[in-house]
Parts: sequence; structure tokens; C-alpha cells
Amino acid sequence: MTPSVSRPGSAGGRRASQQRAASQQRAASEPRGSQPGTGSQPGASQPRASQQRASRTLSAADLARAKAAAASLGADFDADDDWEDAGTPGERDSLTDVPGGVRLQKVLAAAGVGSRRHCEELIGAGRVEVDGEVVRRFGARVDPKHQVIRVDGRRIPASEDLVYIALNKPAGVLTSMSDSRGRRTMTDLLGDTAERLFHVGRLDYDTEGLMLLMNDGELAHRLAHPRFGVPKTYLAEVPGPVAKGLGRQLISGIELEDGVASADKFRVVEQAGGRALVEITLHEGRKHIVRRMLAAAGHPVSRLVRIQVGPVSLGSLRPGSTRRLTTKEIGDLYAAVGL
Repeated sequence: MTPSVSRPGSAGGRRASQQRAASQQRAASEPRGSQPGTGSQPGASQPRASQQRASRTLSAADLARAKAAAASLGADFDADDDWEDAGTPGERDSLTDVPGGVRLQKVLAAAGVGSRRHCEELIGAGRVEVDGEVVRRFGARVDPKHQVIRVDGRRIPASEDLVYIALNKPAGVLTSMSDSRGRRTMTDLLGDTAERLFHVGRLDYDTEGLMLLMNDGELAHRLAHPRFGVPKTYLAEVPGPVAKGLGRQLISGIELEDGVASADKFRVVEQAGGRALVEITLHEGRKHIVRRMLAAAGHPVSRLVRIQVGPVSLGSLRPGSTRRLTTKEIGDLYAAVGL
């Protein structure tokens, strides 16, 4: 029997032509590398890792909506701080986030460590510790009033409530808040702020120079206590000439009515005629100690200026003026007393 052949234009021919055309269309639409006949599912040709990255990436519109929704949580929310590191969680650690706490990089920036971005770099490099633990998470929430935060091993003044001031006290000012005889006091220099600050040690009425004032009670106590041995340096104007053995005598110890007093360092800065300017460093805090030591050695003081307390120097600060201590100076003071 002769097989039947579909003539062009017949119903069978039209069906065969339509099937071939449909087959060619499907083949042309198949993604390269897929198996013929399996069909094409949206995204099936993407690698799994690419799909995961895409699923983690928020569009600009999604991110804006998320920020707006989160900002409605209240004043503690910092939109820029909480979302600028999206997708960069950093390494986990065992530090427990403080509910309602402040983000770590924000605390560092507020303390004067650097810009927010620089603080993030410090955190990422493992140079920041909270309560003795290295934290690498940008989003870690901390309590700056109660937790100890260090950068490169140095403690920083994390709480914004803490104030640290350097004052150049002029001669003729009492280191007190008031005086029944009407003499100038610390209140005249600092106003009402003086009542809320501890001063580190005292300076005599006629002594000039550097005074540290702060509302950090623990640090102020340690800086003033002789047990922690924080050195204080003075310039003293005395009668000259100064004998070569004076420094050795002062460092070895001078007998006073309340016991022996010793200097840590001594040098002659200059001598001219009957006047000499000397520099003396000691960590004792007894009353009038520098004046009494030099007087006992035969060189009574006519003018005395304290120029340094631990790592903090008087510098070019004018008499009666104040300045805020830098973050580095505060960190150095903490280190000097073991905090």
C-alpha cells in the first residue's frame, strides 16, 4: 500500500507545519546551556550564589521604606547609623547588646576619636574593646555611661556627661568656691560650672598655672592621691646663682618639719645675675611642698608656676582661661592611674 502524503494546503500539512514552527520557536527561546525540552523557569539559569546575593540586596525604594518604618520606633533610632552598614554585619562576638544602647561607632565619634567612618575602620580592624572584649561589629549597642571602652588599649571618655577642663589659674585666686574675705575664687573664673567639678589637687593663693577640673570623681581622686605617683612639674623663680649640687640634694631628699620630701627631677632652666629659673618635678602633694623644699635648700621662691600634671601640659593657655582636654589627654590620664 502506498503511504499517504499530505498535500500542501491540506489539513495534515498545515498541522505538521504548525508543529515544526512551534518546535523551532521553543528551541530559539531556550536559555543557552539548558536541556532541550525541559522548559525555562525564571532565574533557573542563575547560579545559586547570585540568587542569594540578589535576595539579600534591598532596592533603594525598599531601603527608604525600611528606614521610614524603623524611624517611627522613637528618638533612640539613628537612621543613618543603623542602615549605612546594611549587608556588612562584621564578625560576631560574645558581647551582649544593651537594649536601647548607642551604636559603638557613634559613641567613639562623640568622644572625639574621629569621624564615624574612621571609627568604623577602627572597629573593623579590631582596635576597639568594650569591657575588655574586642568588638568588630559596627552595629554593637553599648551603654557609654557604665561600660569601659578602649581604643588601642587607651580608655576613652565615652559618656557625654563627663567634663574635663584645663585651667590656667592666675596668682591671687583661691582654690575654693567662696571666700569670706571677698578674695577671688574658682567661681569667679568658672561661674556656676565650678560647683559641679572636682579639682585635681590645689594651688596656693599666690601660685599660678595648670589645674585640672572634672566631674569624673574616680579619676580626680586617683590623680590627686600620692599612691598613684602622678608627676607634677613646676617652674620656680629663685635667687641665684644655683649651686651645681642643688639638684642632687633635692632628689636625695630634703628634711622638712613633717618628714623628708624628694624631687623626681630637677634642672636649671636659666640663670642671669642674681636670679635663676629652675624646673622641679615631684609627685608629692603636701601643702606648699615646692616652696618649702626650695626654701630649706637656701633658695626661697619668688614666683611659682605649675606647667604640667601627668601627661597634660599648660602650653600656651592664657592666665584665667580654660580649654577642654583632648580625647588623647584623657586616655593618657586614665592610663597614668591604671584605669
